[in-house]
Amino acid sequence: MEGSKQVFILAGQSNMSGRGGVHKHEWDGVVPAESAADGEKIFRLNADLEWEAAHEPLHQGLDANRVCGVGPGLAFANAVKGRVGAIGLVPCAAAGTQMKDWARGGELYERMVKRAKAAAERGGEIAAVLWYQGEKDTFFKEDADLYGDNVEKLILNLRQDLDSPSLPVILVALASGREYLDKVREAQKAISAHNVVCVDALGLPLQQDNLHITTEAHIQLAHMMAHSYVTHFLTQ
Repeated sequence: MEGSKQVFILAGQSNMSGRGGVHKHEWDGVVPAESAADGEKIFRLNADLEWEAAHEPLHQGLDANRVCGVGPGLAFANAVKGRVGAIGLVPCAAAGTQMKDWARGGELYERMVKRAKAAAERGGEIAAVLWYQGEKDTFFKEDADLYGDNVEKLILNLRQDLDSPSLPVILVALASGREYLDKVREAQKAISAHNVVCVDALGLPLQQDNLHITTEAHIQLAHMMAHSYVTHFLTQ
């Protein structure tokens, strides 16, 4: 596990922490080939801030004691490892969180920064942030109205605190939500900060709760994010 790693921060809410294969608070244990572990190349920063071989569920034990399943992170890493080499994944997502919960100074934001810095100190170079969040901000108009400004503020703060002014961000436009889904999606697709790419999850298959995407959808999303990362940030 020694040596340099390209570090990807995985943040947002439950669709980032992974609910693929989770039904009635139990994970079915099915790991698609695209999400297979690779103990030679793909690692995760665990709760003790140490590198370990990554395997599904990536966020188990890190998402507020929720039951986690397959998410997009490991499939993303498998899709890009041939281009970037060893990868360090830093799971930081937390279920049911709004943008205001990720404000600088708050527990979630400060934990994310702490974990990202720990990854960098342990042989990592921070390559990008993968952000999938916003479902909880579609419930009320006031939250949806503030969404775009709050995301831009988050990106600015994170770049400042990680001393990485051009840190790439791949942001997912929501696949599901409530009454103000369209307003939040519009804000996500309109983010104007540089080095931010929006990947649209609309139309990906949903589970019966019409909120969480399926295991298959997580794999599709991972490939979309990997294509965006390679296209926008490795070919410049």
